[in-house]
Order: sequence, then C-alpha cells, then structure tokens
Amino acid sequence: MPVVVVESPAKAKTINKYLGADYTVLASYGHVRDLPPKNGSVDTEHDFEMKWEIAADSRKHVKAIADALKTDNALILATDPDREGEAISWHLEEALRARKAINKDTPVSRVVFNAITKTAVTEAMKNPRQVDAPLVQAYLARRALDYLVGFNLSPVLWRKLPGAKSAGRVQSVCLRLIVEREMEVEAFRPREYWTVKALLGTPRGQEYEARLTLLAGKKLERYDIENATQAELAVQAITSRDLSVKSVEAKPASRNPSPPFMTSTLQQEASRKFGMGARQTMSTAQRLYEAGHITYMRTDGIDMAPEAVIACRDAIKDRFGAEYVPGEPRVYKNKAKNAQEAHECIRPTEMTADAATLNITDTDQRKLYDLIWKRTLACQMEGARMERTTVVIGSADDQVELRASGQVVLFDGFMKIYEEGRDDAVVDDDDKRLPQIQQGEQATKSSITPDQHFTQPPPRYTEATLVKRMEELGIGRPSTYASIVTTIQDRGYVIKDKNRLLPEDKGRLVTVFLTNYFRRYLEYDFTAELEEELDDVSAGERDYKDVLARFWRDFSAAIAETAELRITDVLEKINEVLEPHLFPPNEDGTDPRLCPNCGAGRLSMRTARAGGAFIGCSNYPECRYTRPFGPPDAEAEASAIPPDGKLLGEDEGDEIRVFKGRFGPFVQRGPVTEENKKPPRQSVPKEWNPEELTLEPAVRLLQLPRLIGPHPEDGVNVWANIGRYGPYIKHAESTSNRGGTNANLEGLDEVWTVGMNRAVQLLAEKVASRGARGKAAVPIRELGEHPDAGGPVAIYDGKYGPYVKWDKINATIPDTFEVDKVTIEQAVEWIAEKAVKKGKKAPAKKTAKAKPANAKPTKAKPAKAKKA
Repeated sequence: MPVVVVESPAKAKTINKYLGADYTVLASYGHVRDLPPKNGSVDTEHDFEMKWEIAADSRKHVKAIADALKTDNALILATDPDREGEAISWHLEEALRARKAINKDTPVSRVVFNAITKTAVTEAMKNPRQVDAPLVQAYLARRALDYLVGFNLSPVLWRKLPGAKSAGRVQSVCLRLIVEREMEVEAFRPREYWTVKALLGTPRGQEYEARLTLLAGKKLERYDIENATQAELAVQAITSRDLSVKSVEAKPASRNPSPPFMTSTLQQEASRKFGMGARQTMSTAQRLYEAGHITYMRTDGIDMAPEAVIACRDAIKDRFGAEYVPGEPRVYKNKAKNAQEAHECIRPTEMTADAATLNITDTDQRKLYDLIWKRTLACQMEGARMERTTVVIGSADDQVELRASGQVVLFDGFMKIYEEGRDDAVVDDDDKRLPQIQQGEQATKSSITPDQHFTQPPPRYTEATLVKRMEELGIGRPSTYASIVTTIQDRGYVIKDKNRLLPEDKGRLVTVFLTNYFRRYLEYDFTAELEEELDDVSAGERDYKDVLARFWRDFSAAIAETAELRITDVLEKINEVLEPHLFPPNEDGTDPRLCPNCGAGRLSMRTARAGGAFIGCSNYPECRYTRPFGPPDAEAEASAIPPDGKLLGEDEGDEIRVFKGRFGPFVQRGPVTEENKKPPRQSVPKEWNPEELTLEPAVRLLQLPRLIGPHPEDGVNVWANIGRYGPYIKHAESTSNRGGTNANLEGLDEVWTVGMNRAVQLLAEKVASRGARGKAAVPIRELGEHPDAGGPVAIYDGKYGPYVKWDKINATIPDTFEVDKVTIEQAVEWIAEKAVKKGKKAPAKKTAKAKPANAKPTKAKPAKAKKA
C-alpha cells in the first residue's frame, strides 16, 4: 500500500477520498527542512555546501511518514506542482533516506496535479516521474542567495544603522520602489491649469456637454489656459460667438476580454475590487484550491487546458446563449520565460458551478471564487461591440471649437458578466451617451463653465500596483510577491494607510544606506537579470553553483568594504542624500541646517536606540533642540516628543514631562537626579495619543495606583491601576505584592471612578470563576522522603496529567506508567532528569552534605583570624 505525501492535512483528506483504502495519504505540513539561522549554513569555502536542519515541529511529521514506510514500502511524493513543491518533495526524500526509512528497493516517484479533483488526481497517478533536478537546483540557488544576502547584509545594517531590522535580496528592492515613489510625491510641485466646458442644446431641446479644444484658431494643450484671467477670456470668446455643429463622426469600436488569472493579476484584481492584501488573497485561494474548487494558484501561466476551454464555451452557451460564444476559442500565450513556472491559469475546476451552486459559506472565499469564475468565463466570451461618436462644434470664424464624445454599447459580450477594475479613477468622456445630433444644426449655449485644476503627484503604490510594477521589472516571482509585500510591512519599514503603502523612517534610512553602499544589489536590472539566470537554472540551461560563485565573489567584496565604515560617516552620507527632503531651502535664503534654538549648532539626522530617526543639534547636550524626522513642520514640532521629553507643565513645583521609552510612552514627575534616580513614572495607556497629552491627564496618571480602601471582609487594601493588559483592581497590601487577587475593569475611566462596592463585586466574581485554581494543590499520593536530599516527594494531578514533585521541581509521569505503581526510585530518577534539563543541580546526597558540615568549624576559624 503506497504512502502518498502532500503538504496540508486538508489536501490529504480530499485526496484520500479520491484514492481510497489502497493508499496511505499523509501530510508533511509544508517545508520539513531549512537552513538554520546561524553562520556557515551555506559554506562558501566548500562549493556552497548547504547544511539543512529539520524543524522541531516537523520532526513528528517526518517520523509519521517514516513509520508508515515500515509497512508500506512505496513512496509517492504529491506536493504542489511548482518550485516550492518540488523542493519539499526533494527535502522529504533526503530526510527519509538519512533516517534509513527508504530502502534500496523502495520505489520513490513524484506525481503532480494542477487541481484537486478525482479526474486530475487519478490521471496524475498514472503518470509518475522522478523529482525534477533542475527545478530543485533553482530552489537551492534562490535559498542560498537569500541566506547569503540576509545573513551577511542584515548584521551590517544592525552595526551601521541602529534600529534597522533586516535586508533581503528582493525585499530591499521592493522597499526601494516604495521609498522612491514617496520621494517623488514629496518633490512634486502642483501646476495650475484650467479647462472650459459648455452645456449645449439641440434644436429638439436635448442637452449635451462639450469641451473647449481650440481657441484663437490654435489647438489647446493641457497647460495653455494657466489662470483664472485666461479662463475668463476663453469663456467670453465662446459667449460672444454663435456655434454650429461642424461634424458628427460615428465609428465602430470593440473591447476584448482580459486573459484569465495568473497569480499576480489575481492579487491585483482582488486588491482593486475587494481591498484584499496579497497575503490574504493567496491564503483564500489556497483554501479554494484545497477544497477542489480552483486550479493551482501559484502560476505565471495564462493558457487553459483544451478540455477546460471546451467546458467553458459550453457553460457560456448554456448560461448566456450561442451569440456570446466566439466562432473560435480565444488563445492566450504565456509570457513566462520559464515553462516550469508557467502552469495552467487559475480557473474553476467546474465551469458550470458559480459561488451559489457550490454553497461557499466563507465570505472571502465566496468573493474570490466569484471573481475567478467570472473572469474565466469572460475570457472565452465574445468581445463587446460599441459605436463611438465624436461631435465637433465651432464658430463660423474658426476661432473657437468644442468637442463632445460618447459611445453606445451595441452588444455587451463579455461585459455582461465581468469588467476589469482600474487602479486609479479615470474620467472617460467617451462613456457618456449623446443625444441625436446632426451636422450643420445650431448649438444653443445654456451655460459655460471654467474649471480650475492642479496636476496631481504620482499615486502611492497599493499592493496591487506594487505587484504589477514588480512584475513589469521582473523582480521576484508570483510565488514570492505576497511574502515580500508582507515582510516589509512586518519589519516596520512600510505602513498601509487607506490601502496605500507609505515608507516609515526606518524604511527610508535602510533604502538610502543600501543604495549608497550596496547600490548594485538594489538596481532593478541586476535583480531582474539574476531572476533570469535562476529561470535558466530551472530550465536546466545553467549550473546553479556558477550563479552562486559569481554573485558571492562581488557581494562578499562589497560587504568587506563596509568593515571600516563609521556610523558618523553613514549618518553624514544619509544627511547629504536626504538634504533636499530634510532641510529644504528657507524662503529668506538663510542656512536651513542652522539650529533655530542656539543659532550656532548644525542640524543633522540622528538615530534613536529604539529605532527610527529624528533631527538634532550638533551642540548636544548643551543644546537639546530636536524635531521629527522629515521636512520642518511647525505643527509636528509642537506636538512631537523630543529625546529629553516634552514638558507638559508643572504640578506642586515639579516638572511633568512625557517621554518615548523603549517599552512605550510614559509620563514622569521631576527630573532624574543623584538624589532621586527613580522619579515617579506611569505608562501612557495605548488608547491615548502621547503627542496630544496635556498636563491634567498626565497628573492623574501619576496619582496611580489609586487606593480605593480596605476590603470590608479582611481589611486588606484594594487598589485601582493600569497594567500591561489594561485597567484592573488588585486586592493586596500593596501593588508591588506579587500575590493577591486581580480583576479587570471594563473601561479606562473606571480606574479613577470605581468604588468599594463595585470592586468587592468584581473580586468576588474573579475568585468564583477560578474555582479550585486558587486553592493549594493537594497530593493524590505521597511517596515519602527523598532518599538523598530529604524533603517530601509526592504525586499531584496537574492540568496536563499526573506529575511528581519534590521541592520546586515538577516532573511529568510518562504515559506508560500507572500512578498507583510509581515507586520512590522512579520518581527520584525523573526529578533528577528534570533538574538537569532546567539547568538546576541534581538533588545532592545526604552523605555529601554531612562532610562540609563537619569540616565547617575548622575552615571557619582561619577565615575569622584573617579578617581580624
């Protein structure tokens, strides 16, 4: 009975149903091995030998597969049909051979299926093959490159740029895109321009809108009308002339459907239509694939299997009619250079089944399936046919000319089911419908309106437009887009605001550092060329170790060049590069880097220990002027919290300041002095904005913990305070006591308002909810004194089963032992093992204790004599 291995338990369950009892289907739960995050995992001195390690949580899964192979001596590797899937199969085979779970006579084969349907799975089983070596080598090359870049470049960042977290072969290039776009936005200066439109009428009383396109006999360009005065002159030119229709031209037009989805276009469209991030889209698509609803979701391919095209055309005919089916099937050519990456497009496995038919209950899955289903049917439907009309209206002297355009849909075609979304709103005059207009007829003027416009900066990236740009540049691959976009957000380099990606200070600094000291490795063409070389490896046209050797030769030299680099040099370089952004010219011509506080120091960028950056004076600590990182902003400076705290005011003669600490913002009463090294402090609740904090709430914070009074039952104090997990009350002599009973408060304001009656009620409810948890544990069996160290040894019943306890050491009783039959000797052995694991000394023997006790007086006397 062969053992079939797939990645996920959900996939295993579905495939097991199709294959039946003749097969054992197990899950690997993703990758089973990886390079350990330590030096030497890729040995550059020995032909890039890679040292793999089985992940701790993967060992039990590998063991389960190995155990199954003891009785079922055949292995079928059925992981996903892409590079990562091929790598998992290779890792599994290598790991099992290392365990000697695969014998010399054990047949090992690889099968792939693009969809989890009975037909696809059974057909794949009939066509086994071996693991694709070139595809595995492409994976090895990518993994080695990512390790070499990340493991060598990240420490350089940590040393030279405090607060930076990591760098990556593709993630840093992706971050550069976002940072450069933000710099374009900041450098953008809007330009004013005007347009003029007129509401015109036909002799039959119908109205339409036309736009001024020619003035004073000259065709108008975008910026020809620069201000309100020129716009008013244009209005007068139209008003003072009679207008007539010079020409009416109607042309046929058509629109063809978009190709079916591949990974990148699915991510883009899900972002446009639903605001779904790349990771959310891929996670949802993964669940649809494992349920057998769609084909494999990581692909560069847009072609469709012939049988799927036939099924699609049949579904269109049945649902919409024969007129919506083109005479010949539409053929879409793959753009991917490497056929190994170009699987079939992402499509439904059953063309006739819409989301309602499948009864998909999860909202995200239902929306995404509906999108895939509609796009797939649309791609094989007839194009839309339209009639596009252009009307030219002008004056008799040819000094003024206006244009109106519109279109009529004659046949909707694929638009009946689907239209592709747009990244940014576009105003299209052609979408308007015009009334009946005839050449030569008069055009009456109802109104003439000048409109002011300003040019807009380039739009910030959304996840959809970022993925699209990465695809255009050849950076990364479909299987990596989601993880790259997610990583730069998780690292705190980028934030998402209203679905747009904005770089944080850390992201800017990392990009400026890398583009100045590792520029070659952040260039778009270099990254794209490297991707092409890796594609050559997976196609079997290039040796992956040659790619690694050539890359490492230059990269290691670049790393070595930074060894003598000083942090001050790095900061000065960043100041120089970001000077237009950080220190824009003053209107009065004065030096923008001159400190406005002391008038002598020079402003420069500084890094904070907790990460991020700020602008400070070179005369620190004499001058403590600071402002937020970025261009000067009076409002931001007023609300910002400098390194030495923001003064909120005075209370009872003490300065009250708010600080930004390593563990979050806090308020402090008075300065740190030799006499008062720990002045009163209190964390600012996460619900409050520290930059908007005023004196009164800060003083209230510093009054905490608040004593409500003694508990009416036992006289022990009850306190109200704010902790790590929010507001709470505590029943203990003082808040510094680790014991006592804590109960959560519902709202922050209750800390200052809760009374004794409410506090007693909350504490009673807390004690009642704990049940027996508050009571001392009672042994279920006592074994007697520890034979070596003394003290009782007993068996207790714990949350995770029975255990033996001696002193402060608890040792779990193995499942194979019955509690009633455990002996003192066995218990002592388990306790000793647990003590070693916890790094404690094993219980010492009584005889060993007696010797130093007897010798103590003789050793003590000389010691006392020396002291005297």
